[in-house]
Amino acid sequence: MADATVAAAEAPAAAAARRPRAGILVTGSELLLGQTQDRNSGWLAGRLDEHGVRLERVLTVDDDGAGIEEGLRELLDRGVDLILTSGGLGPTHDDRTVAAVAAVVGRRLVVDEPTLHRIDEITAAFAAGRGLDPAAWSHGNRKQASVPEGAAVLPPVGTAPGVVVSVGEQRVVVLPGPPSELQTMWATLPAHPDLAHLLGGPAGPRRTLRLYGTPESQVADVFAALGGDGHGTETTICASRSEISVVIRDAGGGEGAVGHLADGLEARLGAAVYATDPRPLEKLLVDRLRSARLTLATAESCTAGLVASRLGAVAGVSDVLLGGVVSYADAVKADLLDVPTALLERHGAVSAAVAAAMAEGARRTVGADLAVSVTGIAGPGGATPGKPVGLVFLHAAGPDGGRALERRFRGDRQTVREWSATAALHLVRALVEDGPDRT
Repeated sequence: MADATVAAAEAPAAAAARRPRAGILVTGSELLLGQTQDRNSGWLAGRLDEHGVRLERVLTVDDDGAGIEEGLRELLDRGVDLILTSGGLGPTHDDRTVAAVAAVVGRRLVVDEPTLHRIDEITAAFAAGRGLDPAAWSHGNRKQASVPEGAAVLPPVGTAPGVVVSVGEQRVVVLPGPPSELQTMWATLPAHPDLAHLLGGPAGPRRTLRLYGTPESQVADVFAALGGDGHGTETTICASRSEISVVIRDAGGGEGAVGHLADGLEARLGAAVYATDPRPLEKLLVDRLRSARLTLATAESCTAGLVASRLGAVAGVSDVLLGGVVSYADAVKADLLDVPTALLERHGAVSAAVAAAMAEGARRTVGADLAVSVTGIAGPGGATPGKPVGLVFLHAAGPDGGRALERRFRGDRQTVREWSATAALHLVRALVEDGPDRT
C-alpha cells in the first residue's frame, strides 16, 4: 500500500471558501540538493489544520533571492490569506528571505533597534562563554535585525527574529529554518494581533478515525457508499506505514453531518478502527501500557531497534519501556535472549518459533511484564527457498500467554522495516486490549 492522500472534492465550494487559506514557502538550496529533508512544512500543515486553515500550496525554492521573490508572488497572486516562510533568516549572504519579502511588498529594510539590542545580548553571551570578541557578530546582528518597514517583529528564539508583514488583507509570516526554533516561535502566532483573526478561532467540528488491518480501497468504498462528502463535509483519507487516517471536517454541513459520516464509517469498518483521536500509535500504546501498569521490552532483528525508537519518541516512555535487545546475529539471540541453539538450527532465525523464544527471552532478560519480538527478511538479499524477502514473524508475550503474527510485506527494505515496526506495536496493543490468543 503506497502512501496516498485522497481529498474529496464534493464539498460545497462556498462553504469550503470560508476557511482561511494558506501557502507555505520553504527556502533552502540544501533541500533541493537532497542534503537535508524538509521537516517544517509537514509540521506547519498540521498546525494550520488544527486552526481550521486550509493549506493550498507548498513551494520549495533555493536560497536565490529571485526564486524566493517568485515564490512569494505566486502565493500572493493566488490570494491566500496567510503565507508562512521557513528559513533564510541567518546572518550570511545566502539568508535572503527577509530582503525578498521587503522587495516583493515594496518596503525598505530598516533596523529594528530593540531587536538589534536583544540579538547583541545573545551573541555577547555566546562570545563571552567562548572567549571570543563579540564584535565579530556585529555585521550579522545588524543584518538579522533589519526588517521590512512597518513589519511586526517576532522575538528571536535563536538569534534570528521572525516578522509579520501585512499586505492588504493578506499576511506574510517569516519564520526561522531550524525546526525547534520555528516550532517555538509558532506558539506565539495564534494570539498575535495581526494573526488572531486567522489562527485564533476554533477549527470547527471534526472527527478522526485511525484504522489498521484494512485496505485503503475498502475505506474508499465505504466512504462512497455513505454518500462521500455530499452532505457538507470535507474528508481526507491518508495511508501511511500500513495505517489509514481518516479526518472528517465540517464544510458547511455542521457537526451533525460530520458525526453522521464518522459514525457510519466506524460502524461499517468495525474492528479496523482502533482509535478515534489523532494520537500517533506509539503515543496511544504508551498511554495504554501506563494505564494498565504494564512494562515492555523489545527484541528486534530485521527492524534493528526501530520499534524501541518509535516508542522512545514519546515523552515519558521510561514509565513503560524498560529496554530492548537488537539481535541480528544468531549468537546474540542465543546468548542474550536465551533462544535455544537447537531451535535456531531446526527452524531458522526467521520463524515463528524463534520469534516466540525471542519475546520470552526479552521478558526474562529485561524483567518486563510484556515483550515484543520481530524477526524477518527485510531485503533486498537474504531470501532462501520458502522464505522470501518481506517475510516477517512477530510475537508479543505476556505472563499469561502471547500473540503471534506472520506477515509478508512488499516493498523496499525501509518499507518492510517500517511496516514490521507498525505491526509489532499493534500486536502489543492487541495483547493489552484483547489478551493472549487462545486459538
